[in-house]
Amino acid sequence: MTIPAQIAALIEQINQNLAQIEIEATEGLNFSRAILDRFPNNAKIIQFFASFNNAILFVELQRRRIISIVQNFSTTDTTTEAEIQEVGEDLSEELGRVIETKLLIHNLKQRLEELL
Repeated sequence: MTIPAQIAALIEQINQNLAQIEIEATEGLNFSRAILDRFPNNAKIIQFFASFNNAILFVELQRRRIISIVQNFSTTDTTTEAEIQEVGEDLSEELGRVIETKLLIHNLKQRLEELL
C-alpha cells in the first residue's frame, strides 16, 4: 500500500531530526574525548560522554522502529482510516521523543563547547 502524504511527512521529519541528533552527538563525543584526555576522571564529562553514546544508540533504535512501523503499514492490503490515524499517532509520539532528545543533545553539546 502507498504511504499517505501525512505519514510520509512525519517520517521525513523524524528522519531529519534523527540525522541532526546523530551529527550533534558525534560532535559531542569528539568534544568529550578531547576534554577527557585532559581530565580523565571528570565525572560530569564522563556523564556527557555516556549521554552522547546513548543518543547515538537512540538514533539507531528509532530508525529501526520507523522501518518496522512502515513495513507493518505497507504490508497491509487494506488500511482503514482508523489504522492510518493510529500509525500517525505512533509516529507523532516518536517525533516528540526525537525532538526532546535533539534538544537535550544540543544543550549538552553547547555546554561542552563553552568548556573548550
